[in-house]
Amino acid sequence: MYETITYRIENGVAWLSLNRPDKLNAFTSQMNKEIQRAMKQSSNSHEVRAIVITGEGRAFCSGQDLADVDDSMNLGQMLRDDYGPMMKEIARCEKPIIAAVNGVAAGAGFSLALACDFRLVSEKASFLNAFVNIGLIPDSGNLYYLSRIVGHAKALELSVLGEKVPAAEAEKMGLATKVIGVEDWNEQVTAFAENIASRPTKAIGLIKRYLEASYHLSFEEYLKEEAEGQRIAGLTKDYVEGVTAFTEKRKAQFIGE
Repeated sequence: MYETITYRIENGVAWLSLNRPDKLNAFTSQMNKEIQRAMKQSSNSHEVRAIVITGEGRAFCSGQDLADVDDSMNLGQMLRDDYGPMMKEIARCEKPIIAAVNGVAAGAGFSLALACDFRLVSEKASFLNAFVNIGLIPDSGNLYYLSRIVGHAKALELSVLGEKVPAAEAEKMGLATKVIGVEDWNEQVTAFAENIASRPTKAIGLIKRYLEASYHLSFEEYLKEEAEGQRIAGLTKDYVEGVTAFTEKRKAQFIGE
């Protein structure tokens, strides 16, 4: 079904792994389209309650495979045709998305990690906004997400200087949700993902939706949207379970509905 990625579902978690390890999981047009398809598949699956995006081998993603680009290619059109649709599919997904950054995340690979809701980062991993080093601007939503995560000044610094950001530094500036040692990597990533998957999925989707809405609505408009979101959340089975568990003094068993 997929050639440039692997995809499996286990314990409520969809595991999407970029699978071009010999090329440091560099993007091709086909990979863009396969990620888009896997994200849509995950969004539409009742079985999936959290999504992990990671890379095979020693890299998360090194960015665009330059061997897949020729001199006559319109780079803007490539973004519109390949990267734009992929990033939009990620953005419209209301399920929690975890980037398990196992190695270098550079260029559009950095953008992919930024687009996720959480970034678990291996102690040996690093981020690199490398676009400026070849005379380009950060793309694939990079500046949109980066400025929101680290602020305007730091986003400009990382983008203009184009210097590597090690895992420990990424954690200090808020890029990393958590830095994980190599020996505990698989165990901790799995535990984190399954913990997120066990939470009330509909409520998480609404949190994502209204957090994004808060950037462009007035406070009065936001309060109206917030009230509608709470009305929707209050109709879920997980709300009933949460209240029942609270009154019964037990841990809630959410089902994502």
